[in-house]
Amino acid sequence: MSEFAFELALSAHLERARDALVSRQLGASVAGHRVLDTVLVEPGPSFAERAAITAETIPPAAIEGAVGTGRARFWKDAVDCHPERARDVVDRAVEVGFFERERRSGRTYVRQTARYPDDWFGRIVGVENKPDLDRPGDLETQLLTDVHLGLVDAAVLATASHVTGAHLNRIPDAVGVWEFDPVTGERTVVRDPDPLPVDEAGVEIVERTPARTDVHVATAEEKARARRRLAERAYGKGWRTFDLPACARVAPDEDGLPHCPWKGRVVRPVTDCGAGCDGHDPADPPASDAAALRNARTPWVADPDGRARQQSGLDRFVGE
Repeated sequence: MSEFAFELALSAHLERARDALVSRQLGASVAGHRVLDTVLVEPGPSFAERAAITAETIPPAAIEGAVGTGRARFWKDAVDCHPERARDVVDRAVEVGFFERERRSGRTYVRQTARYPDDWFGRIVGVENKPDLDRPGDLETQLLTDVHLGLVDAAVLATASHVTGAHLNRIPDAVGVWEFDPVTGERTVVRDPDPLPVDEAGVEIVERTPARTDVHVATAEEKARARRRLAERAYGKGWRTFDLPACARVAPDEDGLPHCPWKGRVVRPVTDCGAGCDGHDPADPPASDAAALRNARTPWVADPDGRARQQSGLDRFVGE
């Protein structure tokens, strides 16, 4: 089984088994390029307040900007970045319902439609997927980065391989280990993860070669911002980020996975499907409602009421 199919099967399993948001392929670094295969975000005390704002990811710059729910601010002063970037951030924040705009004497001002609750998420679990431990790739560096940086509350390795003592000796002690069978959906906890010090400074491996290792010392404040961005991205993105192929043979299963009976497996549409496939039968993509599945199975809210006090669409363009 490909790592893509393994990742989808694990995501579907975790969505059913855990009361958490599940997402895939998310950046989880402060100064480096670490990407987590699977991310679990557990609800915090104010989860309902966050869910009521928007189903989308709120731009981090809008959350971190100098604007609240009280007095409106001139749009260029509301976001701390280049004016062209600020324009895009403001437009997106209005589009998703986090900002609302008002005009005064030809100038545009913005305010938050609701207070952003910093405690909306609880534990974050990062999962590295390696179906075949005999082909580890950069596994050691990836797991050491997760442990020493401490951006997630817990780090886990998920594999379809039988985990031996020799394997465990090459995996950092703080990392949890799961054996997961993507066919049966059975998950065995070989080792529980240790809690990581998310509230303290951490050391991030930025680049590692046989000759040297470059690191970045991340402050607790930098990690807090990166954790919020990670959780926010997970909220808006989810894990069903693939498009179903335009093929009559593909039949999504009960989890919405792109299963192809002709190939007898879950396919990766961008590489496995199309005119180059001998079994390709051109047709409209099969019907599947990923949002409805996610809404029914996780704490995420597909269609929140929102908090806008006026119709933001009446002022689509930011003026001076």
